[in-house]
Amino acid sequence: MDGKLYDLMDWAGIEEIVYSEAANPHEILGPHVTEQGLLIQAFIPTAESVTVLFRESGKEYPMELADEAGFFAALIPRKTAAAYTLLVTYDNGTSEECQDPYSFPPFYRPEDIKKFESGIHYSIYEKMGAHPMSAGGAEGAYFSVWAPCAMRVSVVGDFNLWDGRRHQMRRLGDSGIFELFIPGLKAGMIYKYEIKHMNGTPQLKSDPYANYCELRPDNASIIWDINQYSWSDQEWMKKRAGTDSKQNPMSIYEVHLGSWLRKEVGLDESGEAVVGSEFYNYREIAEKLAEYVKDMGYTHVELLPIMEHPLDASWGYQVTGYYAPTSRYGTPDDFMYFMDYMHKQGIGVILDWVPAHFPRDSFGLASFDGTCVYEHKDPRQGAHPHWGTLIYNYGRPGVSNFLIANALFWADKYHADGIRMDAVASMLYLDYGKNPGEWIPNIYGGHENLEAVEFLKHLNSIFKGRKDGAVMIAEESTAWPRITADVKNEGLGFDYKWNMGWMNDFTGYMQFDPYFRKHHYGEMTSSMLYAYSEDFILVFSHDEVVHGKGSMIGKMPGEDLEEKAANLKAAYGFMMGHPGKKLLFMGQDFAQISEWNENKSLDWEILEFPLHKQTKDYVKALNHLYKSQPALYQLDYDPDGFEWVECTASKDSIVGFLRKTKKKEETLLFLCNFDTMHHGKYPVGVPFEGKYKEILNSDDKAFGGQGRVNLRAKTSKKKEADERPDSIEINVAPLSIMVFTCTPEKMKPNLTGKKAKKPTYTEKAKAERKKLSTQDL
Repeated sequence: MDGKLYDLMDWAGIEEIVYSEAANPHEILGPHVTEQGLLIQAFIPTAESVTVLFRESGKEYPMELADEAGFFAALIPRKTAAAYTLLVTYDNGTSEECQDPYSFPPFYRPEDIKKFESGIHYSIYEKMGAHPMSAGGAEGAYFSVWAPCAMRVSVVGDFNLWDGRRHQMRRLGDSGIFELFIPGLKAGMIYKYEIKHMNGTPQLKSDPYANYCELRPDNASIIWDINQYSWSDQEWMKKRAGTDSKQNPMSIYEVHLGSWLRKEVGLDESGEAVVGSEFYNYREIAEKLAEYVKDMGYTHVELLPIMEHPLDASWGYQVTGYYAPTSRYGTPDDFMYFMDYMHKQGIGVILDWVPAHFPRDSFGLASFDGTCVYEHKDPRQGAHPHWGTLIYNYGRPGVSNFLIANALFWADKYHADGIRMDAVASMLYLDYGKNPGEWIPNIYGGHENLEAVEFLKHLNSIFKGRKDGAVMIAEESTAWPRITADVKNEGLGFDYKWNMGWMNDFTGYMQFDPYFRKHHYGEMTSSMLYAYSEDFILVFSHDEVVHGKGSMIGKMPGEDLEEKAANLKAAYGFMMGHPGKKLLFMGQDFAQISEWNENKSLDWEILEFPLHKQTKDYVKALNHLYKSQPALYQLDYDPDGFEWVECTASKDSIVGFLRKTKKKEETLLFLCNFDTMHHGKYPVGVPFEGKYKEILNSDDKAFGGQGRVNLRAKTSKKKEADERPDSIEINVAPLSIMVFTCTPEKMKPNLTGKKAKKPTYTEKAKAERKKLSTQDL
């Protein structure tokens, strides 16, 4: 070896490269201008010879083998750097011309690193992960990952024989960020990061910011360009940004895509099941789902987590790929088509999101660089004992940035209309699901997770600041105050909160035999005591039909399915009349008998039976009624939008109430009978003089009832009922709900022939007093 070249070489640094322990390989590898000339070094294991080819001049310079492991170097007589390629011949006789990945400068700007370190780089996903791009005239992929305590990080894949020595990444100062641009890589190639821990142990990890992943059980990340899809939902997005969701209908259909509808499993040539063949593609299911949702009258669908997850049985709630829609149903572009198609059909899409915990899978976030990067080190802070999962360290800027950017990512890149945040209660309380000694109090000795509180406020303030109409929804099961209050007003800043209290209390009430409901009347009416403490969504969610809880119709009392269905329809009707937006899990709307099973389709075949078809028609009628009547949604969160008519008839298990807008003529009257008693002429107080027309009755024969309805419009009478001067008498079927429109109309005095009715004594007295008072003047 030439003496000048030998003296220029950093042999300690070369050894670090050869043993794949370099945190900054660019200091050694690639081009370096020296006083003696241009020093170019390359580490290519299994290469027999390497030549530098300058693209502009065409000159070639053979490189010398400095280390038998595959380290090559050349000192070229020039004072400036220039574009070059490497001509490589391998020990198996193959050869290639490639660009040197170590010839490119860093792609992070100082302000990028500063923002990330502060936890406020809200588009960090544009940097982190794998991104097809061009640089210096080369097409390739740019990789970036955060592994603050790693000795070394490499990109590995089929393209480099999964050899962690070949593409060692550059650490950017003390940021913990590693990056590398690799020319020649394309979308569709699989990769992982090989992370060498400080103790020298290497470990393969999927990319936390990957945009696409392999189909389970494989778990490598896939290079993908998510900026190629051409969206056509501009009209929807513009309309959404100018709409206040609080004053509009929101009837949500909660869906698990993998079990809403399935195909028969395909077989390969050897008769083995083809992995994933049972699932519909995002594009296929979009059209089928949209058709159903539109017909049923829902306004939104809410998808159980579609972020990548390894275990089907977790339903998506144990996420390993937060930035990747699951490959079970197709590519990222396929999912963009799904979202686009839904919007073009006038359907909003809410995505379930899980920032509360993550699984321990070795290829995922757990102990990411050999240390606790994303989770707390102390298991009393960093683990859920009963879930077997890990808890995020919300106080670490790189972690909070990862999660905040992720929520924004789904709204920005996939046009999500809302994010429903799972298990918020487990985030807010340090002792959630833990026994004494299994948790650590906060600095004030309390059990509130102060870092999680700040994280939620930070996220919601940024999310709302976008002002594009997308909403944040909390699934929070405790009485933590001000979940939906503004951050500036000591709230957490969510738009909506699932009403778990109502779901539990009312479901419990409906499970009682009607004979005993009179003793539990308060469990049905009590929700109005706190209905305006938060902006609620009423839910009958997937949580109610899993883990041995049975189906919704299975919970209902009754000697036969018909009686159970009557109870169920009464429950759904009460839910539709109660203030708050609505959510119903798939299968519940046609009274599926079996408990939900994520491993098979819904029991669509039972719609051949009248009871299930009629229940479906009833829910459809409720949804269309809901969307057509402003009283059912415009003042959901204003006490002026609801008024009890009867809330003390515990003996009869009957309630009556009004739903109102600012227009008197849009008032609706609801009457709900949760008992098996039939009332032929039941008096109901009404809000004003007028006509009252029944527009929905769950006992209608069309819905499987016995037809004990009120066919003719009722004219109010001056007869007191429910402490109101005006009333009507109606037919009240057992286990039913009735909805009446309320049309104000002053009653005309009765006339007999041409003569007016003789004035009463009272009317005469009034007239005489008026006459006397006029004379006095």
